Amino acid sequence: MNRISALFELRCILRDMERDIGLQELSATEMDVFLAAHAVAERGDRENPVTSDQIRQHQLVSNLAQATYHRALRSLLKLGLLEKAQGYKSRMYVVRSDIADP
Repeated sequence: MNRISALFELRCILRDMERDIGLQELSATEMDVFLAAHAVAERGDRENPVTSDQIRQHQLVSNLAQATYHRALRSLLKLGLLEKAQGYKSRMYVVRSDIADP
């Protein structure tokens, strides 16, 4: 199998997984922000929320324009994949990673 064929197979597997979880409608930017938020939350205490700055510094989204990042963040909030953390004034989020649990 050449590298392009292997890449094609991986993309197909990834799309199937996204569909199984229910994330197939997300844009590429929304998916990257959601996955970055999930990765940041996994590194810390799952009970503590993550900050917008922590998400923004992740390698998946660090190169996004600020406006693009914030549009994706607002969209994820609207979709319920991220939630504003209770008891904080702003920019603290809880990742709804429970959607991916079997």
